[in-house]
Amino acid sequence: MSLTFASFYRFLLLNNLEELQSNLLNLCHNQKIKGTILIAQEGINANIVGEKESINIVISQIKKELNCLDLQIKYAIVYSLPFERMKVKIKPEIITFGIPEANPNKQVGTYIKPKDWNNLISQPDVKLVDTRNEYEYEIGTFKGAENPHIDSFKEFNDYLENNLNPEKDQKVALFCTGGIRCEKVTSLMLSKGFKEVYHLEGGILKYLEEVPPEESLWEGECFVFDERIAVKHGLEKGSYQLCPETGNPILIS
Repeated sequence: MSLTFASFYRFLLLNNLEELQSNLLNLCHNQKIKGTILIAQEGINANIVGEKESINIVISQIKKELNCLDLQIKYAIVYSLPFERMKVKIKPEIITFGIPEANPNKQVGTYIKPKDWNNLISQPDVKLVDTRNEYEYEIGTFKGAENPHIDSFKEFNDYLENNLNPEKDQKVALFCTGGIRCEKVTSLMLSKGFKEVYHLEGGILKYLEEVPPEESLWEGECFVFDERIAVKHGLEKGSYQLCPETGNPILIS
């Protein structure tokens, strides 16, 4: 039986987190949804799975609860439950970065739609940077993208301090899987004096969904945090599985 996997995040100011936690947990339990939802004062980050109708009910109620009708959802079809239970956690951040200056509710870089991304990153004065981890970069990235050589997103600020300069790097384009990491990074960069900072709206996944392979500047596959492990253009399941010893993606022979 197929199930619907829904992932989304949104930076927005949230209050009464304990009440929201209880409401979301009850909502998901009532619809037999499994997964993880992180909430913080800065926003929400969710990965949930269940029957399609139940997912639609939960998404609709979350939009009303947050007063956020334009919430962008990424959907995928899966054939087994990637989660054993439902968790709603209150966190300091919806993605751990640990730098207060990185506040997407205050400022973020310029969003670039997938259809316009190729034109931007093909410009010779634009520096293209992958904000993801080493193992993610190794299985696929955009042509010409710089590898920050990090093992954790928390390390990206060190890369930024040592490799990018607001005086020299006047146009910087960044990307990540779904967009959430770039919102943090571009906010931080603006606070450090960078002027022209761009990021791929909807992330790599939206690009692979919308841009035809023959027009694509993406090379390889994209790691995803569900049972598919990696996806190709059109979000088709890729050619990787997780190594049982390291937990890193390895190519299926």
